[in-house]
Amino acid sequence: MKVLKHVFNFYINSSVHVALSVYALSWITLIELDIMYDENVLYFIFYATITGYNFVKYFGLAKFHHRSLADWLKVIQIFSLLCFVMLCYYAIKLETNTLLTIVLFGVITFLYAIPFLPKRIFLDSQQNLRSISGLKIYVIGLVWSGVTVCLPLLNNDYIFDVDVVITALQRFLFVIVLMFPFEIRDLKYDSLKLSTIPQSIGVKRTKTIGVLLLAIFLFLEFLKDDIDSKRVIIHFIITLITLMLLLLARKNQGQYYSSFWVESIPIIWLVLILIM
Repeated sequence: MKVLKHVFNFYINSSVHVALSVYALSWITLIELDIMYDENVLYFIFYATITGYNFVKYFGLAKFHHRSLADWLKVIQIFSLLCFVMLCYYAIKLETNTLLTIVLFGVITFLYAIPFLPKRIFLDSQQNLRSISGLKIYVIGLVWSGVTVCLPLLNNDYIFDVDVVITALQRFLFVIVLMFPFEIRDLKYDSLKLSTIPQSIGVKRTKTIGVLLLAIFLFLEFLKDDIDSKRVIIHFIITLITLMLLLLARKNQGQYYSSFWVESIPIIWLVLILIM
């Protein structure tokens, strides 16, 4: 049992679970727009998510404690390096337009973790995009929607029409709501200077905004030119699941409530689509 717990913790802490969620959302984009499974872009997104998230999460630890890294962090570093190699392998198979867009998202990820501007611009000593007041959740929403919608379509030379714009907006709103349980959880850890949404308006109002965003997310499905009844049903189910986990989120939540259950929603979404 102890071994299984270590394996599960590695699965969460090494960002494999979040990478599966991003992979799932990317595949959903291809399915909804009737595009064939694109192994190259989907696998690239999977390995890039692991590499990017681990870089953001552990850069500071590796920078300041590289001589005395805990064993678990060393393993994650090696694992991340292997994922980076796989990332490069699939990157060379992608279209030029896709690679140019990847560079843009890569720069955003880099600036999200690395100090790069004068301290006077920031509200704490981190000096990166992550530390700018109130910006964190929108950066994540933008990157997730861009990666899971734009990259798969660019790599397949798909024309960006109104349905694509609506899908990207839906994805942005969906990811923002997914972030709310994390921000509620982190109330006891985050500096007040970050001005996260729960810090600014409180948990109850944050959940109210989440409900409104989910309503918009579902409503937008009816504005598409191609409306599919099965897809609408699946969107409704996913909206209900997300709503339930949002409303049950609290400051003192379980260890895996957000990091596993909330981040499992995109995977559940993909499974429903594949079943139906």
